[in-house]
Amino acid sequence: MAEFTFNNKVYTTTKMSLFQVNYGRELRMGFDIRKKGKNEKVKEFAREMKERHEKARAALVKLQEEMKRQIDRSRKEVKEYRIGDKVLISTKNFLMELIKRVMKKLTEKLIEPYMIKKIVLENIVKLELPVLLRIYLVVNVKRIVKYKE
Repeated sequence: MAEFTFNNKVYTTTKMSLFQVNYGRELRMGFDIRKKGKNEKVKEFAREMKERHEKARAALVKLQEEMKRQIDRSRKEVKEYRIGDKVLISTKNFLMELIKRVMKKLTEKLIEPYMIKKIVLENIVKLELPVLLRIYLVVNVKRIVKYKE
């Protein structure tokens, strides 16, 4: 095996193997692993795969644009809040024991004016809430409404 590898190695100086230099032909292995020229089927396969990828990418981009267009139809402008603004919190998702009412239909839809302490993101604010309220201080702007004095 080592002799075969040594005789079959193509040297950079001669650009030929030792066997080819001695006998004028390439060493026979029972099958030809060094085919001369380009394989046309491989080129065709690569071209087809590239076309498929381009078509799939175009379809995904088109779908992404359509999805964005659909979701943008239902989006509304985000109201801008500032630190120190007073807001009311919606009680829609509160547990009944937090509100301390017997019947849900008699509870207020919005409670107390609370101050905005910090603006985390354009749609998330941190409020100054009392400890007794037992809810997380950071809320989405969908759950608050500006307080009008």
